[in-house]
Amino acid sequence: MSKSIKNIIITFVIGCMVFGIGSALSNGFNFENANEFLIDFIFYQLYSFVLGYSNMYFFDYMERRQWKKGDTLKRIFLGILGSIVITLIGLFVLRAGISMFYYGITFKTFITNETLRSYQFGIWITITIVVIFHFIYFYNKYQQNRIKEQQVIAGTASAKFDALKNQLDPHFLFNSLNVLTSLIDENPENAQKFTTALSKVYRYVLEQKNKELVSVDEELDFARTYMSLLKMRFEDSIIFELPDRASNPESKVVPLSLQLLLENAVKHNMVTTTKPLHIKIYEEQNNLVVENNLQAKQIIKKSSGVGLSNIMQRYDLLTTRKVRINQQAKSFAVALPMLTKQSHILRTTESSSSLDDSYVRARKHVEELKGFYYSIISYVLVIPFLIFINYRTYWGFQWFWFPMFGWGIGLAIQAFKVFSGNSILGHGWEKRKMEEFMREEENNKWH
Repeated sequence: MSKSIKNIIITFVIGCMVFGIGSALSNGFNFENANEFLIDFIFYQLYSFVLGYSNMYFFDYMERRQWKKGDTLKRIFLGILGSIVITLIGLFVLRAGISMFYYGITFKTFITNETLRSYQFGIWITITIVVIFHFIYFYNKYQQNRIKEQQVIAGTASAKFDALKNQLDPHFLFNSLNVLTSLIDENPENAQKFTTALSKVYRYVLEQKNKELVSVDEELDFARTYMSLLKMRFEDSIIFELPDRASNPESKVVPLSLQLLLENAVKHNMVTTTKPLHIKIYEEQNNLVVENNLQAKQIIKKSSGVGLSNIMQRYDLLTTRKVRINQQAKSFAVALPMLTKQSHILRTTESSSSLDDSYVRARKHVEELKGFYYSIISYVLVIPFLIFINYRTYWGFQWFWFPMFGWGIGLAIQAFKVFSGNSILGHGWEKRKMEEFMREEENNKWH
Protein backbone atom coordinates (compact mmCIF):
# COMPACT_ATOMS: atom_id res chain seq x y z
CA MET A 1 0.00 0.00 0.00
CA SER A 2 1.44 3.38 -1.05
CA LYS A 3 1.94 6.22 1.39
CA SER A 4 -0.70 8.43 -0.30
CA ILE A 5 -3.37 5.73 0.02
CA LYS A 6 -2.46 5.23 3.68
CA ASN A 7 -2.78 8.97 4.27
CA ILE A 8 -6.20 9.04 2.59
CA ILE A 9 -7.42 6.17 4.77
CA ILE A 10 -6.02 7.81 7.93
CA THR A 11 -7.64 11.18 7.21
CA PHE A 12 -10.95 9.49 6.35
CA VAL A 13 -10.95 7.53 9.62
CA ILE A 14 -10.04 10.66 11.59
CA GLY A 15 -12.83 12.55 9.80
CA CYS A 16 -15.34 9.85 10.80
CA MET A 17 -14.17 9.95 14.42
CA VAL A 18 -14.32 13.75 14.60
CA PHE A 19 -17.74 13.69 12.93
CA GLY A 20 -19.00 11.33 15.61
CA ILE A 21 -17.58 13.41 18.48
CA GLY A 22 -18.66 16.76 17.01
CA SER A 23 -22.18 15.58 16.22
CA ALA A 24 -22.59 14.05 19.70
CA LEU A 25 -21.50 17.29 21.40
CA SER A 26 -23.41 19.72 19.15
CA ASN A 27 -26.81 18.09 18.54
CA GLY A 28 -26.69 14.76 20.33
CA PHE A 29 -26.37 13.05 16.93
CA ASN A 30 -29.90 14.06 16.00
CA PHE A 31 -30.38 14.93 12.31
CA GLU A 32 -33.62 16.04 10.69
CA ASN A 33 -33.02 13.96 7.57
CA ALA A 34 -30.39 11.98 5.67
CA ASN A 35 -29.47 15.04 3.57
CA GLU A 36 -28.44 17.00 6.68
CA PHE A 37 -26.45 14.01 7.91
CA LEU A 38 -24.67 13.69 4.53
CA ILE A 39 -23.85 17.42 4.31
CA ASP A 40 -22.41 17.47 7.85
CA PHE A 41 -20.40 14.33 7.12
CA ILE A 42 -18.98 15.86 3.92
CA PHE A 43 -18.01 19.06 5.73
CA TYR A 44 -16.25 17.09 8.47
CA GLN A 45 -14.38 15.07 5.85
CA LEU A 46 -13.41 18.31 4.08
CA TYR A 47 -12.02 19.70 7.33
CA SER A 48 -10.28 16.40 8.02
CA PHE A 49 -8.58 16.21 4.60
CA VAL A 50 -7.48 19.85 4.50
CA LEU A 51 -6.23 19.95 8.09
CA GLY A 52 -4.92 16.39 7.99
CA TYR A 53 -2.85 16.80 4.82
CA SER A 54 -1.52 20.22 5.84
CA ASN A 55 -0.38 18.80 9.20
CA MET A 56 1.11 15.73 7.52
CA TYR A 57 3.07 17.96 5.14
CA PHE A 58 4.29 20.01 8.09
CA PHE A 59 5.27 16.83 9.96
CA ASP A 60 7.22 15.57 6.95
CA TYR A 61 9.00 18.93 6.78
CA MET A 62 9.90 18.68 10.48
CA GLU A 63 11.16 15.16 9.97
CA ARG A 64 13.43 16.19 7.07
CA ARG A 65 15.10 18.87 9.17
CA GLN A 66 18.41 18.07 10.83
CA TRP A 67 17.84 17.66 14.57
CA LYS A 68 20.53 17.25 17.16
CA LYS A 69 20.48 14.33 19.58
CA GLY A 70 19.08 16.35 22.50
CA ASP A 71 16.42 18.22 20.48
CA THR A 72 13.55 15.80 21.15
CA LEU A 73 11.58 18.14 23.43
CA LYS A 74 12.23 21.06 21.09
CA ARG A 75 11.05 18.91 18.17
CA ILE A 76 7.81 18.01 20.01
CA PHE A 77 7.14 21.60 21.13
CA LEU A 78 7.67 23.07 17.65
CA GLY A 79 5.66 20.25 16.10
CA ILE A 80 2.64 20.84 18.34
CA LEU A 81 2.91 24.64 18.08
CA GLY A 82 3.23 24.49 14.30
CA SER A 83 0.23 22.16 14.06
CA ILE A 84 -1.88 24.57 16.12
CA VAL A 85 -0.93 27.51 13.89
CA ILE A 86 -1.58 25.50 10.71
CA THR A 87 -4.91 24.32 12.11
CA LEU A 88 -5.98 27.88 12.97
CA ILE A 89 -5.10 29.08 9.48
CA GLY A 90 -6.81 26.08 7.87
CA LEU A 91 -9.94 26.50 9.98
CA PHE A 92 -10.11 30.19 9.13
CA VAL A 93 -9.79 29.54 5.37
CA LEU A 94 -12.32 26.70 5.43
CA ARG A 95 -14.87 28.60 7.52
CA ALA A 96 -14.51 31.68 5.34
CA GLY A 97 -14.84 29.65 2.14
CA ILE A 98 -17.89 27.71 3.33
CA SER A 99 -19.56 30.90 4.63
CA MET A 100 -19.05 32.80 1.39
CA PHE A 101 -19.52 30.06 -1.24
CA TYR A 102 -22.05 27.80 0.45
CA TYR A 103 -24.07 30.10 2.69
CA GLY A 104 -23.60 33.26 0.59
CA ILE A 105 -22.28 35.41 3.46
CA THR A 106 -19.93 38.28 2.63
CA PHE A 107 -16.37 38.19 3.96
CA LYS A 108 -16.99 41.37 6.01
CA THR A 109 -20.03 39.83 7.71
CA PHE A 110 -18.03 36.63 8.34
CA ILE A 111 -15.19 38.56 10.01
CA THR A 112 -17.64 40.57 12.12
CA ASN A 113 -19.39 37.47 13.51
CA GLU A 114 -16.26 35.34 13.90
CA THR A 115 -15.23 34.46 17.48
CA LEU A 116 -12.40 32.45 19.01
CA ARG A 117 -14.89 29.98 20.43
CA SER A 118 -15.60 28.74 16.91
CA TYR A 119 -12.06 27.35 16.79
CA GLN A 120 -11.97 25.62 20.17
CA PHE A 121 -13.30 22.27 18.96
CA GLY A 122 -10.87 22.11 16.03
CA ILE A 123 -7.90 23.08 18.21
CA TRP A 124 -8.70 20.48 20.88
CA ILE A 125 -9.15 17.77 18.29
CA THR A 126 -5.88 18.76 16.59
CA ILE A 127 -3.93 18.80 19.84
CA THR A 128 -5.29 15.37 20.81
CA ILE A 129 -4.48 13.82 17.43
CA VAL A 130 -1.05 15.47 17.18
CA VAL A 131 -0.05 14.35 20.68
CA ILE A 132 -1.11 10.76 19.92
CA PHE A 133 0.65 10.93 16.54
CA HIS A 134 3.87 12.23 18.15
CA PHE A 135 3.71 9.50 20.77
CA ILE A 136 3.38 6.78 18.11
CA TYR A 137 6.10 8.37 15.95
CA PHE A 138 8.69 8.67 18.74
CA TYR A 139 7.82 5.22 20.07
CA ASN A 140 8.54 3.76 16.62
CA LYS A 141 11.76 5.78 16.40
CA TYR A 142 12.75 4.44 19.80
CA GLN A 143 12.12 0.84 18.66
CA GLN A 144 14.09 1.40 15.46
CA ASN A 145 17.00 2.90 17.40
CA ARG A 146 16.95 -0.10 19.71
CA ILE A 147 17.15 -2.41 16.69
CA LYS A 148 20.05 -0.40 15.27
CA GLU A 149 21.84 -0.45 18.63
CA GLN A 150 21.39 -4.22 18.86
CA GLN A 151 22.72 -4.57 15.31
CA VAL A 152 25.80 -2.53 16.21
CA ILE A 153 26.32 -4.48 19.45
CA ALA A 154 25.86 -7.81 17.70
CA GLY A 155 28.15 -6.76 14.84
CA THR A 156 30.84 -5.55 17.24
CA ALA A 157 30.60 -8.69 19.34
CA SER A 158 30.75 -10.89 16.24
CA ALA A 159 33.79 -9.04 14.89
CA LYS A 160 35.52 -9.28 18.27
CA PHE A 161 34.72 -12.98 18.55
CA ASP A 162 36.07 -13.65 15.05
CA ALA A 163 39.23 -11.72 15.87
CA LEU A 164 39.75 -13.85 19.00
CA LYS A 165 39.22 -17.05 17.02
CA ASN A 166 41.65 -15.93 14.33
CA GLN A 167 44.37 -15.58 16.99
CA LEU A 168 44.28 -19.34 17.55
CA ASP A 169 45.52 -20.43 14.13
CA PRO A 170 48.95 -18.69 14.02
CA HIS A 171 49.32 -19.03 17.81
CA PHE A 172 48.96 -22.82 17.77
CA LEU A 173 51.20 -23.25 14.73
CA PHE A 174 53.92 -21.03 16.21
CA ASN A 175 54.02 -22.90 19.53
CA SER A 176 53.86 -26.31 17.87
CA LEU A 177 56.81 -25.44 15.65
CA ASN A 178 58.73 -24.37 18.74
CA VAL A 179 58.09 -27.80 20.28
CA LEU A 180 59.14 -29.49 17.03
CA THR A 181 62.38 -27.46 16.95
CA SER A 182 63.20 -28.64 20.47
CA LEU A 183 62.46 -32.28 19.58
CA ILE A 184 64.72 -32.20 16.52
CA ASP A 185 67.68 -31.54 18.79
CA GLU A 186 66.59 -33.78 21.68
CA ASN A 187 64.97 -36.77 19.95
CA PRO A 188 64.92 -36.85 16.13
CA GLU A 189 62.83 -40.07 16.08
CA ASN A 190 60.10 -38.49 18.18
CA ALA A 191 60.38 -35.35 16.03
CA GLN A 192 59.35 -37.43 13.00
CA LYS A 193 56.38 -38.94 14.89
CA PHE A 194 55.51 -35.48 16.19
CA THR A 195 55.38 -34.10 12.64
CA THR A 196 52.93 -36.82 11.55
CA ALA A 197 50.72 -36.33 14.62
CA LEU A 198 50.91 -32.57 14.27
CA SER A 199 49.31 -32.70 10.83
CA LYS A 200 46.30 -34.52 12.33
CA VAL A 201 46.08 -32.10 15.25
CA TYR A 202 46.38 -29.05 13.01
CA ARG A 203 43.57 -30.38 10.82
CA TYR A 204 41.34 -30.31 13.90
CA VAL A 205 42.47 -26.75 14.65
CA LEU A 206 41.50 -25.63 11.14
CA GLU A 207 38.14 -27.41 11.33
CA GLN A 208 37.10 -26.23 14.80
CA LYS A 209 38.60 -22.78 15.24
CA ASN A 210 35.80 -21.07 13.28
CA LYS A 211 33.10 -22.64 15.44
CA GLU A 212 31.80 -20.84 18.48
CA LEU A 213 31.21 -24.01 20.47
CA VAL A 214 32.16 -27.68 20.22
CA SER A 215 31.05 -30.65 22.28
CA VAL A 216 33.02 -31.54 25.39
CA ASP A 217 33.62 -35.01 23.95
CA GLU A 218 35.30 -33.51 20.87
CA GLU A 219 37.53 -31.34 23.05
CA LEU A 220 38.45 -34.32 25.25
CA ASP A 221 39.41 -36.36 22.19
CA PHE A 222 41.51 -33.50 20.88
CA ALA A 223 43.10 -32.94 24.31
CA ARG A 224 44.02 -36.62 24.38
CA THR A 225 45.69 -36.29 20.96
CA TYR A 226 47.50 -33.11 21.99
CA MET A 227 48.67 -34.79 25.18
CA SER A 228 50.27 -37.51 23.07
CA LEU A 229 52.32 -34.80 21.34
CA LEU A 230 53.45 -33.43 24.69
CA LYS A 231 54.33 -36.94 25.88
CA MET A 232 56.64 -37.32 22.89
CA ARG A 233 58.67 -34.42 24.18
CA PHE A 234 58.44 -34.77 27.96
CA GLU A 235 57.90 -38.55 28.22
CA ASP A 236 57.50 -39.51 31.91
CA SER A 237 57.96 -35.88 33.06
CA ILE A 238 54.30 -35.17 32.43
CA ILE A 239 51.30 -37.17 33.65
CA PHE A 240 47.74 -36.77 32.38
CA GLU A 241 44.37 -37.85 33.73
CA LEU A 242 41.07 -37.18 31.94
CA PRO A 243 37.62 -38.78 31.53
CA ASP A 244 36.68 -40.84 28.49
CA ARG A 245 33.39 -39.04 27.91
CA ALA A 246 31.37 -36.13 29.30
CA SER A 247 28.47 -36.90 31.62
CA ASN A 248 26.17 -34.84 29.35
CA PRO A 249 26.75 -35.48 25.61
CA GLU A 250 25.01 -32.15 24.79
CA SER A 251 27.40 -30.03 26.86
CA LYS A 252 29.72 -27.71 24.96
CA VAL A 253 32.82 -25.56 25.50
CA VAL A 254 34.68 -23.05 23.34
CA PRO A 255 36.97 -24.81 20.85
CA LEU A 256 40.67 -25.35 21.62
CA SER A 257 40.14 -24.23 25.22
CA LEU A 258 41.65 -27.43 26.64
CA GLN A 259 44.63 -27.21 24.31
CA LEU A 260 45.35 -23.63 25.42
CA LEU A 261 45.11 -24.56 29.09
CA LEU A 262 47.35 -27.61 28.65
CA GLU A 263 49.85 -25.48 26.78
CA ASN A 264 49.80 -22.83 29.53
CA ALA A 265 50.36 -25.48 32.20
CA VAL A 266 53.49 -26.70 30.41
CA LYS A 267 54.66 -23.19 29.64
CA HIS A 268 54.42 -21.78 33.17
CA ASN A 269 55.53 -24.80 35.21
CA MET A 270 58.68 -26.87 35.54
CA VAL A 271 58.44 -30.23 33.76
CA THR A 272 61.25 -32.58 34.81
CA THR A 273 61.67 -36.23 35.75
CA THR A 274 62.30 -35.24 39.36
CA LYS A 275 59.30 -32.87 39.41
CA PRO A 276 56.75 -34.27 36.98
CA LEU A 277 53.79 -32.12 36.03
CA HIS A 278 50.43 -33.68 36.89
CA ILE A 279 47.51 -32.45 34.81
CA LYS A 280 44.00 -33.60 35.62
CA ILE A 281 40.81 -32.87 33.68
CA TYR A 282 37.47 -33.58 35.39
CA GLU A 283 33.88 -32.36 35.74
CA GLU A 284 32.65 -30.42 38.76
CA GLN A 285 29.32 -28.57 39.18
CA ASN A 286 28.65 -28.33 35.44
CA ASN A 287 32.20 -27.10 34.79
CA LEU A 288 35.10 -28.78 33.02
CA VAL A 289 38.10 -28.28 35.30
CA VAL A 290 41.73 -28.37 34.20
CA GLU A 291 44.00 -28.66 37.26
CA ASN A 292 47.74 -29.04 37.62
CA ASN A 293 50.23 -29.07 40.47
CA LEU A 294 51.84 -25.65 40.80
CA GLN A 295 55.61 -25.59 40.35
CA ALA A 296 56.13 -22.27 38.66
CA LYS A 297 59.22 -21.57 36.59
CA GLN A 298 61.58 -18.95 37.93
CA ILE A 299 62.03 -17.38 34.50
CA ILE A 300 59.01 -17.30 32.20
CA LYS A 301 59.01 -16.11 28.61
CA LYS A 302 56.89 -13.08 27.84
CA SER A 303 53.27 -14.16 27.39
CA SER A 304 51.50 -13.57 24.09
CA GLY A 305 48.18 -13.03 25.91
CA VAL A 306 46.35 -15.48 23.66
CA GLY A 307 45.81 -18.34 26.14
CA LEU A 308 43.63 -17.87 29.21
CA SER A 309 42.68 -14.30 28.27
CA ASN A 310 41.42 -15.51 24.89
CA ILE A 311 39.25 -18.20 26.51
CA MET A 312 37.75 -15.76 29.02
CA GLN A 313 36.92 -13.18 26.36
CA ARG A 314 35.26 -15.75 24.13
CA TYR A 315 33.12 -16.99 27.02
CA ASP A 316 32.17 -13.38 27.86
CA LEU A 317 30.79 -13.01 24.32
CA LEU A 318 28.85 -16.25 24.55
CA THR A 319 27.39 -16.47 28.04
CA THR A 320 26.93 -14.76 31.40
CA ARG A 321 28.69 -17.65 33.11
CA LYS A 322 32.31 -16.89 33.93
CA VAL A 323 35.55 -18.83 33.66
CA ARG A 324 36.74 -19.37 37.25
CA ILE A 325 40.39 -19.49 38.27
CA ASN A 326 41.47 -21.13 41.54
CA GLN A 327 45.13 -20.73 42.44
CA GLN A 328 46.38 -22.24 45.68
CA ALA A 329 49.81 -22.83 47.16
CA LYS A 330 50.33 -26.17 45.44
CA SER A 331 47.75 -26.24 42.67
CA PHE A 332 46.29 -24.17 39.85
CA ALA A 333 42.85 -24.86 38.37
CA VAL A 334 40.68 -23.31 35.67
CA ALA A 335 36.95 -24.15 35.52
CA LEU A 336 35.38 -23.88 32.06
CA PRO A 337 31.54 -23.58 32.04
CA MET A 338 29.95 -26.43 30.14
CA LEU A 339 27.16 -24.79 28.17
CA THR A 340 23.85 -26.08 26.92
CA LYS A 341 21.78 -24.35 24.25
CA GLN A 342 18.66 -24.37 26.42
CA SER A 343 20.04 -22.65 29.50
CA HIS A 344 23.27 -20.77 29.02
CA ILE A 345 24.33 -19.98 25.46
CA LEU A 346 23.67 -16.36 24.52
CA ARG A 347 25.09 -16.36 20.99
CA THR A 348 24.60 -19.12 18.40
CA THR A 349 26.03 -20.03 15.04
CA GLU A 350 24.13 -19.22 11.88
CA SER A 351 22.93 -22.82 11.59
CA SER A 352 21.65 -23.14 15.17
CA SER A 353 18.08 -22.36 16.19
CA SER A 354 16.99 -19.20 17.99
CA LEU A 355 17.27 -19.00 21.78
CA ASP A 356 14.53 -19.77 24.23
CA ASP A 357 13.70 -16.26 25.39
CA SER A 358 10.48 -17.10 27.22
CA TYR A 359 11.83 -15.70 30.48
CA VAL A 360 12.70 -12.38 28.84
CA ARG A 361 9.26 -12.17 27.22
CA ALA A 362 7.57 -13.06 30.50
CA ARG A 363 9.46 -10.35 32.35
CA LYS A 364 8.66 -7.82 29.62
CA HIS A 365 4.98 -8.81 29.74
CA VAL A 366 4.87 -8.31 33.53
CA GLU A 367 6.42 -4.85 33.15
CA GLU A 368 3.89 -3.93 30.44
CA LEU A 369 1.03 -5.27 32.58
CA LYS A 370 2.22 -3.22 35.54
CA GLY A 371 2.45 -0.11 33.34
CA PHE A 372 -1.10 -0.73 32.07
CA TYR A 373 -2.46 -0.99 35.62
CA TYR A 374 -0.72 2.27 36.55
CA SER A 375 -2.30 3.91 33.48
CA ILE A 376 -5.77 2.64 34.47
CA ILE A 377 -5.34 3.99 38.00
CA SER A 378 -4.18 7.37 36.66
CA TYR A 379 -7.11 7.50 34.22
CA VAL A 380 -9.65 6.72 36.94
CA LEU A 381 -8.22 9.43 39.20
CA VAL A 382 -7.45 12.19 36.68
CA ILE A 383 -10.53 12.11 34.41
CA PRO A 384 -13.08 12.67 37.23
CA PHE A 385 -10.91 15.53 38.46
CA LEU A 386 -10.96 17.11 34.96
CA ILE A 387 -14.73 16.69 34.80
CA PHE A 388 -15.02 18.43 38.16
CA ILE A 389 -12.77 21.31 36.97
CA ASN A 390 -14.84 21.63 33.78
CA TYR A 391 -18.06 21.66 35.79
CA ARG A 392 -16.82 24.26 38.28
CA THR A 393 -15.40 26.63 35.67
CA TYR A 394 -17.71 26.57 32.63
CA TRP A 395 -20.08 23.70 31.89
CA GLY A 396 -21.27 25.29 28.66
CA PHE A 397 -18.31 23.78 26.79
CA GLN A 398 -17.60 20.25 27.94
CA TRP A 399 -13.96 20.01 26.97
CA PHE A 400 -13.28 17.03 29.28
CA TRP A 401 -14.49 14.73 26.47
CA PHE A 402 -11.29 15.34 24.52
CA PRO A 403 -8.72 14.12 27.08
CA MET A 404 -11.10 11.36 28.17
CA PHE A 405 -11.54 10.16 24.57
CA GLY A 406 -7.88 10.60 23.55
CA TRP A 407 -6.53 8.98 26.69
CA GLY A 408 -9.10 6.22 26.32
CA ILE A 409 -7.81 5.41 22.84
CA GLY A 410 -4.30 5.20 24.27
CA LEU A 411 -5.49 2.84 27.02
CA ALA A 412 -7.29 0.68 24.47
CA ILE A 413 -4.11 0.40 22.36
CA GLN A 414 -2.05 -0.35 25.47
CA ALA A 415 -4.55 -3.02 26.61
CA PHE A 416 -4.52 -4.62 23.16
CA LYS A 417 -0.73 -4.72 23.20
CA VAL A 418 -0.58 -6.24 26.70
CA PHE A 419 -3.30 -8.86 26.28
CA SER A 420 -2.95 -9.77 22.59
CA GLY A 421 -0.11 -12.22 23.32
CA ASN A 422 1.28 -13.71 20.10
CA SER A 423 -1.74 -12.73 18.00
CA ILE A 424 -2.01 -9.62 15.81
CA LEU A 425 0.69 -7.08 16.70
CA GLY A 426 1.98 -9.49 19.37
CA HIS A 427 5.45 -11.02 19.78
CA GLY A 428 5.33 -12.87 16.46
CA TRP A 429 4.36 -9.72 14.55
CA GLU A 430 7.07 -7.74 16.37
CA LYS A 431 9.68 -10.30 15.44
CA ARG A 432 8.62 -10.29 11.78
CA LYS A 433 8.69 -6.48 11.62
CA MET A 434 12.14 -6.37 13.21
CA GLU A 435 13.44 -8.87 10.66
CA GLU A 436 11.79 -6.87 7.86
CA PHE A 437 13.34 -3.62 9.09
CA MET A 438 16.79 -5.21 9.38
CA ARG A 439 16.48 -6.57 5.82
CA GLU A 440 15.57 -3.08 4.59
CA GLU A 441 18.54 -1.60 6.45
CA GLU A 442 20.81 -4.21 4.86
CA ASN A 443 19.41 -3.56 1.36
CA ASN A 444 19.85 0.22 1.77
CA LYS A 445 23.57 -0.31 2.31
CA TRP A 446 23.87 -1.59 -1.27
CA HIS A 447 21.89 1.22 -2.98
